[in-house]
Amino acid sequence: MLTGRRYLLALTPEQEQFAGLIGDACRTVWNVGLEQRRAYRRRGASVGYVEQARQMAEAKRDFPWLAEAPSHTLQQTLRDLERACGTHGTFRVRWRSKSKTAPSFRFPDPKHIAVERLCRRWGRVRLPKLGWVRFRWTRPLGGELRNATVLKDGGRWYVSFCVQDGMAEACPNGGPAVGVDRGVKAAVATSDGHLRDRAFITPGEAARLKRLQHKLARQRKGSNRRAATRARIAALNARVRARRTDFLAWTANRLTRDHELVAVEDLKVRSMTASARGTLEAPGVHVRQKAGLNRAILAKGWGALLTALEHKARYNGSRIVRVPAAYTSQRCSVCGLVDAKSRESQAVFACTSCAYTGNADVNAAKNILAAGLAVTGRGDLAAGRSAKRQPPERDAA
Repeated sequence: MLTGRRYLLALTPEQEQFAGLIGDACRTVWNVGLEQRRAYRRRGASVGYVEQARQMAEAKRDFPWLAEAPSHTLQQTLRDLERACGTHGTFRVRWRSKSKTAPSFRFPDPKHIAVERLCRRWGRVRLPKLGWVRFRWTRPLGGELRNATVLKDGGRWYVSFCVQDGMAEACPNGGPAVGVDRGVKAAVATSDGHLRDRAFITPGEAARLKRLQHKLARQRKGSNRRAATRARIAALNARVRARRTDFLAWTANRLTRDHELVAVEDLKVRSMTASARGTLEAPGVHVRQKAGLNRAILAKGWGALLTALEHKARYNGSRIVRVPAAYTSQRCSVCGLVDAKSRESQAVFACTSCAYTGNADVNAAKNILAAGLAVTGRGDLAAGRSAKRQPPERDAA
């Protein structure tokens, strides 16, 4: 299977400056290539990777800064653009902004990459035109190298290796099934009653982030002091993201290790976190409340948890089942009554029909588990589960 390994780079000042130039060149190629594709589409034509790569090779004669970047990184940018346009549509692919998009570029050919271990804590990688670059050796590669991506996150540069680890997907682990509900109070609630959560930002960091944001709003755009403030905000946000990523990976590993089937809601997180501002003709309602809910959802990493579950399930012998999210928070897991009044608050569920009372997220997780088991019909999860999804009908005597 293909997996990723990420390491912290220790670039020299010259290498860091050159890496920024490569990132700018790849961003420019992406934006120009996207605009060209849109222009072709507007007049009913199309342009592909081969033609754009040929035109880019000709453009290097007129733009020396473009020729300084490694050719493979620019070509890979065009390949990624073609894949994105084919998947999402030419007019739905986003531009790469200089201020909002972190620099990144990929070296696709493993023959041009060499990795060596220097000591217990350090290794080095040879990248085209960048030369030998040292990085923190936090764990072995564990497989055959396929490509390398250099990216900047929170003011620091990283290298991500895509490796083929030579492992096959694990056999079913035979554990019980579990339902998982994603919430804003507790990040993860399971059908067996466990609530998993942690604070990704400390109160002191939250106060410092607020002060920096206020400071940024008062500074002049394009100034050096504003750039320094943005760098401090980026470093703080990168620390928060690292904690969230660690928590989600830890949670996903244990859920897939202990359970053969993990049922989760099929949520459209992008649509759920869309702004409610509306337009001038039709302004939205409860805009501030919706904005706060959007921030809470994104802070818990709902989408990243599902990605982590699907990744860990391959190694731990588990299966991820997505179920419809309709009425899972309003249905009683005991009697099955659907009533919005049963959801007394964000954390309390009290059924209006029976006497059941419990945590609202745990109740939703139990409903998600029931929907996930219904996918198999008979509810059996073993490797030799029944071929038929429902028991055969018997003729009436």
